[in-house]
Amino acid sequence: MRLATILLMMVLAAPVFAAQPDEMLSDPAMEERARDISADLRCLVCQNQSIDDSDAPLARDLRILVRERLLAGDTNQEAVAYIVDRYGDYVLLKPPFNVQTLLLWAAPLGALVIGTAIVVVFMRRRSSAPVAVSEALTQEEQDRLKDLMRGEGS
Repeated sequence: MRLATILLMMVLAAPVFAAQPDEMLSDPAMEERARDISADLRCLVCQNQSIDDSDAPLARDLRILVRERLLAGDTNQEAVAYIVDRYGDYVLLKPPFNVQTLLLWAAPLGALVIGTAIVVVFMRRRSSAPVAVSEALTQEEQDRLKDLMRGEGS
């Protein structure tokens, strides 16, 4: 029962965002647009969070800037373009595929290919390496081993 209560509390807390009440717009539709935009913009301090989830002062400034752009009459795309013009594609959580971001998009695939090649080479070398007979074996043990390898064992 405790586990269910804890899980329920976690689920209910999920919609809580970093946006402060003084940042929020009075128009619910406009606030929803601001949240949608903020969810797609990267916090430049936290780097793995959207500005909607981040408590960093810069994220707060960006959330306010997005809301100001919307109040000025910008569309969602224009507001995002304004932020990107100031901070570059890096501010986007989902950067576009272009020449500048080619390495970003190709790096995971390249790492997978290189890793697979290393494993294949390692496995081939390991399986083709001859097994050395230890000198610690007595002559009788070495003869017995040779017989077993030839299939003459009993």
